[in-house]
Amino acid sequence: MKACFMGLGYIGLPTAIIAAKHGVEVVGVDINPKVVEMTNSGHLHIIEPGLEEMLQEVVKSGALHASTTPEVSDAYFMVVPTPFKGEHKPDISYVESATRAVLSLLKEGDLYVIESTSPIGTTEKMAEIIYAERPELEGKIYIAYCPERVLPGNVIYELVNNDRVIGGINAESTEKAVEFYVQFVQGTLHRTNCRTAEMCKLTENSSRDVQIAFANELSLICDKAGINVWELINLANKHPRVNILQPGCGVGGHCIAVDPYFITADFPEESKIIADAREINNYKSQWCAEKVKNAMLEYELKNHKRPVVAMMGLAFKPNIDDLRESPAKWIVTMVMQSCNNADILVVEPNVETHNVYKLTDYKEAYDKADIVVMLTAHDQFKQLPYNEDKVILDFCGIYKK
Repeated sequence: MKACFMGLGYIGLPTAIIAAKHGVEVVGVDINPKVVEMTNSGHLHIIEPGLEEMLQEVVKSGALHASTTPEVSDAYFMVVPTPFKGEHKPDISYVESATRAVLSLLKEGDLYVIESTSPIGTTEKMAEIIYAERPELEGKIYIAYCPERVLPGNVIYELVNNDRVIGGINAESTEKAVEFYVQFVQGTLHRTNCRTAEMCKLTENSSRDVQIAFANELSLICDKAGINVWELINLANKHPRVNILQPGCGVGGHCIAVDPYFITADFPEESKIIADAREINNYKSQWCAEKVKNAMLEYELKNHKRPVVAMMGLAFKPNIDDLRESPAKWIVTMVMQSCNNADILVVEPNVETHNVYKLTDYKEAYDKADIVVMLTAHDQFKQLPYNEDKVILDFCGIYKK
């Protein structure tokens, strides 16, 4: 079997590598020539533990190669971004473009699968496009939706071991997709229809967003009430039926921070809690930025000099290099824009260089800083001692008790 993966990002590339490792001949397609070049040379353009060694293995064996154009295959996977357009409206134009790119290659018996997070009905819309352009294929190819369920930093394990939800436009399509994924997924493959599978992905991340919003709202209340939120949550979680998540400086990434809008955009009257959770988590980032700016003003008034501020972390979660929708990055930008000429040191140990920020070593930044702002709970930061002579704003629980 030959499979064509359209998109070699944080999900497409690892999935392509895992499939190739399990005996599938794979062509990975990306519009970025640098990504294609790096992949073919056996080098990752993302950070993911253990994956580069596996990439080198499948490239060397010829099981995987990358290209800027798709090739005739037996199965095609759309693993491209689904960003926003105005007012948080989902943009499925990348999915459509990737679909149109393989239209001329499709043949009877082929499998077409969308993995990209998508609004409800996207799979059926792509089926309509395919059949409109290639009417002779109607009823002769298999079309399904199978959302990813992986945690950056643990992708290899989760791609293989996590359960997957697979929904076809008909039962035959579902079964055909199951036949593909069973080659490398050891978790249970749950069969459903494409609309339910699409909604399942959105539901999973919206649920987590709501739970994080509760924790973030608690942190706002506790700050005003003079209560240690970390201690409070630890004590509340001693209850056998309570499991409160940890607060942070907001919510980021291309899942939890994005997927709820795919529901609220189409069902605004029915998704009140989901919409409120999004507002709370977005507000938490604004609140954090204001706390930093106020701390800088207070320091200057007290010490009659501008503080050196270390902004610790840009990634949206610990120990990865992914900055997509990162609240930490947003907070850094807001602080820098509002505090002209301030000495702000930006730290992100998982990124070598950045085209906007000059990055500083985390130890150097911590030593120089008068104000330390913990935004992302990277393991390196947990090794830094708590210094009572510094103003420390810990938004991610580095020093929680």
